[in-house]
Amino acid sequence: MIKEFYSAKLGDMRIIYNHDSETNLAGLCILPDTDKKMKKRRAGLQSLAEVKIIGDNYPGNYFGGESMKYSKTTLSLRYDRQDIDKDADETRITTYLKSEKGIEIVHILTHKNGRSYVTVETELKNNSGNDIKLEMLSSFTMYNISPYLEGAGENSMLLHRIRGKWSQEGRLVSETLEDLMLEDSWTYSSANSVRFGQVGSMPVKGYFPFMALEDTKNNIIWGVQMKSPASWQMEVTRADDGVCLSGGLADREFGHWIKTVKTGESFKGMEAVISVCEGNVDDVCARLLEAQEDRLNIPECEEELPIIFNEYCTTWGCPSHENISGILKAIDKKGIDYFVIDCGWFKEDGVPWDISMGDYIPSKTLFPNGIDETVKLIKSYNMRPGIWFEIENIGRMANAYNNEEHLLKRDGITLTTRNRRFWDMTDEWVIKYLDERVIDFLKKNDFGYIKVDYNETIGIGCDNSDSLGEGLRQNIEGSTEYFKRMRREIPDLVIENCASGGNRLEPCFMSLSSMASFSDAHECVEIPVIAANLHRVILPRQSQIWCVIRENDSLKRIAYSIAATFLGRMCLSGDVTNLTREQWQTIEHGISFYKKAASVIKSGKSKIVSPKLKSERHPEGYQAVVRENSDAILCVIHTYKNSPEEIRINVGECEIREIYSYKDTEVRIENGVLTLRNDEDFSGYGIILDRR
Repeated sequence: MIKEFYSAKLGDMRIIYNHDSETNLAGLCILPDTDKKMKKRRAGLQSLAEVKIIGDNYPGNYFGGESMKYSKTTLSLRYDRQDIDKDADETRITTYLKSEKGIEIVHILTHKNGRSYVTVETELKNNSGNDIKLEMLSSFTMYNISPYLEGAGENSMLLHRIRGKWSQEGRLVSETLEDLMLEDSWTYSSANSVRFGQVGSMPVKGYFPFMALEDTKNNIIWGVQMKSPASWQMEVTRADDGVCLSGGLADREFGHWIKTVKTGESFKGMEAVISVCEGNVDDVCARLLEAQEDRLNIPECEEELPIIFNEYCTTWGCPSHENISGILKAIDKKGIDYFVIDCGWFKEDGVPWDISMGDYIPSKTLFPNGIDETVKLIKSYNMRPGIWFEIENIGRMANAYNNEEHLLKRDGITLTTRNRRFWDMTDEWVIKYLDERVIDFLKKNDFGYIKVDYNETIGIGCDNSDSLGEGLRQNIEGSTEYFKRMRREIPDLVIENCASGGNRLEPCFMSLSSMASFSDAHECVEIPVIAANLHRVILPRQSQIWCVIRENDSLKRIAYSIAATFLGRMCLSGDVTNLTREQWQTIEHGISFYKKAASVIKSGKSKIVSPKLKSERHPEGYQAVVRENSDAILCVIHTYKNSPEEIRINVGECEIREIYSYKDTEVRIENGVLTLRNDEDFSGYGIILDRR
């Protein structure tokens, strides 16, 4: 019999721990604090932790190869005790599970007072007297979704996932459980699971570590986001009329991961952030993003959301003192705060930048008097100087490429892709080398900003005494530690997280950075689409959006590009030395508008209130994003092919403070509805509203 043994109201959520008297297992339900009635169901209890150890039986009933859940160790974990700790700031619930063989699970659920999410971490302690080899350890498991539906709730549940690939990050994909083949079976004799995630060192190249399950009949949605800088997985499992959500490190089957835990030692998985509410996917995403707000660790100079100029789309990997001098004159007194020297500053004559990084010796041809001369010039224009590094990877033309003793291996062979190899970030020699070439270089030349790029993935992993997946996990742990090391050594350093654009847009790397390059879609029409998508998974204040201006751009095109930056952080680039007065006026108007909108970009909640686009590369119709806080509302609107003549958005009782467009635009508010008169495709608008 399943009975509740602890329940707590945490904010507007209710946390329920249940116990099965027949199996002695403990399970976790996370529900909205609602008056909705829960239905009687056949949902069996699922353990709040899943563990698989080499030697366990594999699941039967056709489940093998589909999941590593329901192992002998999992089913042996008996509820032992629970500690409840409360203070003025948070509530911490620690639940202990033990097996007769000495495997102990410590499950920690934490809630910060006043916040709309909980965090969950799971630690395994090996008190068995023998070393064990882990094949799987969940970070979180919650079951019995949705208890407000009759039976299996057919045609009532949607799984939301967020996809990503190079230059097309953040696409929301929503599928019914029926389409995913997750209907309940007629006998309940077997389970089915959708296991998905990402394998490698680019953690969002495929899926973001996020999922949300929506009960569409009761308007309730559960959401999860994990801190996962390397391989990870999530599972949606159905063994009865309820649905179970779980996830953690990618397991042996999915991520080539085995981990030895010696007797007397422990291992903790990655952190999961969980929330539930009445609402839609944008609502639950806003709640999950509160956790990223709470983890922000940024220098004071970032508080006003400074504007960046990055010269990459001006020089295309060939920056020099001479061309930077011309750029600085063109952008002087335009309101730009940071100037970033991008890739290529180190390249030898005749060698492309993308195969020569790793030695990081400034080019004497490009910077004949030393790069410090250029830094001083940037500072003379009252801008913070920044510079590009790809600290973890090495190009095939660099001398460091041949330093194989300190590079990652697979099968005993130096791990090599088409143009790159990888430093062993657990090697002390490598850390000392990077200290000299990166940290000491930044200090010596007085750089206050570093763009850390990452343009190749390790793939399934690297040699390690346990497994390829464990080698990958340890190496990326070394990388994240180096991000922390840079900030310790240079406390006010602004760190930009980049991985071929947006392939590291996950909570761990975001917590180590001031901002991230949102994408490599430098000049594409889909820039506002990608920028809007990312409001669901990273904070807009950390989403650096390219605005590349070309000398032949029309004023309409310039406004389209500028307006996209209102969805995050403005990063200018392009042909700024050849622009007309009229072009600069449109840009300067946008810079002024951005600064007025910065408080809403910095702190607010976002909703995409327009229809979902079928194609992002070839968008049709329009897109409208509404972001609001207690003081103001920011509406960012882009029109695409075959756009409507009028765009209407419910905004409530407001008045218009300011409009950004390249020309006079008719905008009015009547009965709480904002109406924008549109007569052109591919236009961009920004509107700031004040509440009445």
